[in-house]
Amino acid sequence: MSMALVGMIAGMALAFAGYFGGFGAFVLVAALGAVGFVVGRFLDGDMDFGDFFRVRERRR
Repeated sequence: MSMALVGMIAGMALAFAGYFGGFGAFVLVAALGAVGFVVGRFLDGDMDFGDFFRVRERRR
């Protein structure tokens, strides 16, 4: 499935949630979509837990 199609489906889901459920439903659907995206990246092996907790080194 192409990323454009996935984006279109996600946009339609957010639009329906915003129209029928109001702003709270829109935010809930957006947050759950983001969680699903991150979980999917973990399951695909594209991300590690260390990506969130790694401290950046400062260069001067």
